[in-house]
Amino acid sequence: MAENTAKQFIDALYKLESERDLETIVSLFSEDCEIGNVVTEDKNIGVREFWTSYRESFGEVKSTFRNEIVPGDTAALEWTTSGTSGAGNEISYDGVSILEISGDKITRFHAYFDPNKLGKQMEAANNG
Repeated sequence: MAENTAKQFIDALYKLESERDLETIVSLFSEDCEIGNVVTEDKNIGVREFWTSYRESFGEVKSTFRNEIVPGDTAALEWTTSGTSGAGNEISYDGVSILEISGDKITRFHAYFDPNKLGKQMEAANNG
């Protein structure tokens, strides 16, 4: 079951990135889901707010997944995200997302990446 949910997550992320379809990805998460990444300051951020903020951070964006490890009810997804900043400059960064899954819903999501690398690219893009 977790493997199916992980694949649905990847498909939903592609739709969010390419079509700005927020509803598909939001529907995969439980109502009380814990969600964040290494730069999320608000520990009580909602799923809709998190993914809206993610998508609005970029002009064009596409994530490519290299590894999908799904033992039991947890998935580890290794990825590279590339695209452009809101100002149109190129960005690219790597990371891993951990999904905890219960039934067919994601109950916890956390993304790990080097915030300094992304921050420097975004800063250069906004100042360039």
